[in-house]
Amino acid sequence: MKNKKGQLSLQVLIFGAVSIIVISGFALWASSFLKFSLRDFNKTLAFSISEAGIEYYRWHLAHAPQDFQDGTGGPGPYVHNYYDKNGIVLGQFSLEITPPATGSTIVKIKSTGQLAADSSIQKIIQVSMGIPSFAKYAVAANDIIRFGDGTIVYGPIHSNGGIRFDGYAYNLITSAVADYDDPDHGGGNEFGVHTHRNEGGQSGVDNSYRPKEAPPPPAPDRPDVFGAGREFPVPAVDFVGITQDLSQIKADAQTNGFYRASSTAYGYEVILKTDDTFDLYRVNSLVSSPSSNCTKSQDQANNQGGWGTWTINSKTLLGNYVFPANGLIFLEDDVWVRGQVDGGRLTIASARFPDNPSTRSSITLNDNLLYTDYNGLDAIALMAQKNINVGWQSQDIIRIDGALVAQNGWVGRYYYNSFCSPYDLRDTITTYGSLVSSQRYGFAYTTGVQTVSGYPTRNLIYDSNLLYGPPPSFPLTSDQYTQISWDEVK
Repeated sequence: MKNKKGQLSLQVLIFGAVSIIVISGFALWASSFLKFSLRDFNKTLAFSISEAGIEYYRWHLAHAPQDFQDGTGGPGPYVHNYYDKNGIVLGQFSLEITPPATGSTIVKIKSTGQLAADSSIQKIIQVSMGIPSFAKYAVAANDIIRFGDGTIVYGPIHSNGGIRFDGYAYNLITSAVADYDDPDHGGGNEFGVHTHRNEGGQSGVDNSYRPKEAPPPPAPDRPDVFGAGREFPVPAVDFVGITQDLSQIKADAQTNGFYRASSTAYGYEVILKTDDTFDLYRVNSLVSSPSSNCTKSQDQANNQGGWGTWTINSKTLLGNYVFPANGLIFLEDDVWVRGQVDGGRLTIASARFPDNPSTRSSITLNDNLLYTDYNGLDAIALMAQKNINVGWQSQDIIRIDGALVAQNGWVGRYYYNSFCSPYDLRDTITTYGSLVSSQRYGFAYTTGVQTVSGYPTRNLIYDSNLLYGPPPSFPLTSDQYTQISWDEVK
């Protein structure tokens, strides 16, 4: 037999080469896996550092709501080290702060997290935060309120008292009370939010006490009335701060806005124009009642202080003025407002100081007050020390765009009886914005279920743009920011 020299060596050589390749592959795979794992860990850590930047500035705004420069007084970005529990620097977060635009409360925070061990790894998070304004509701009241048959509301409603709602609500209705005694009829207490609309597809309402709308059983589902439901009791809304807001608006209007003292007559009329100007008139006289029986003595609600026609008879032009830079118009007298804006953001305030219940001033609307743009670009607030009125000779079909605030009085229309014809009974009123009323709101009066004065059809539409983009110096619900949006940019 002949020996085959080198045969075993060749096999060993081949096996060894394959083993080396396999082992090298495993080693390379293990090394890559470790690198990927480490990089993934570092990305997670960078993300945590970026989140820490957002949380830090959330804390900063809670203590300094108007500081958008990180306490430095200078431009950013603002860089902070990020430490572990042993005080070792793991990385940094860099903050870019975009302060709120004029007429907005929304601040944007962009946080970039970066590792000390690997500067190539970054995570970027951007959030938007804002303070909700008092215009978070389609209607907010500090008293009991009633919404009659024919009322359609497209935004949230809240009252610190009870709410009777007989129309249709597309959004949530809330009350600060669990139950209350509805003064519009006899019987016991009913739910804090209740309805007298008939059930089972029946039309109309029943004015008598409704046992199914009274405790102790839970409130029944009524999707035919409460499209998004009802909640009660919930925390009350604070109306106290509006007094200070009006006083500050006066000071700011005197400094950098538009201010006028008493007209020495009946008040002022403001006519807004789409060229960013307004005409100002002195109101010299008001229209008298058409009949001696068209008086407060014939009123259904004799507690309506300040009853009158609230309709201008004669006036004198004082001038045409450009919208003030800070958007504030303060008139220390009664005020009538109408017109239209295009890109305008204004707050028109009416008050007499020092505050005295017998001399408080009101704002009246008898004609349309309109926006041109309904995307948040236009914004109007009317803030009255007493009432926001719709007067006797108001338009049959009227639209009012804006946030209406009656600090101590009501948003509504006085009761004009049949002797006040032909302006006693109107057709349709549409509001677009928010109604804030200290006392009971109302644009219509009923006998039984029939509207006998005011507007039988009432459309109350909520402008969601006002929530974080209110008109200038409009009161806010608090000084605390809430997160609106969150986005991982990188």
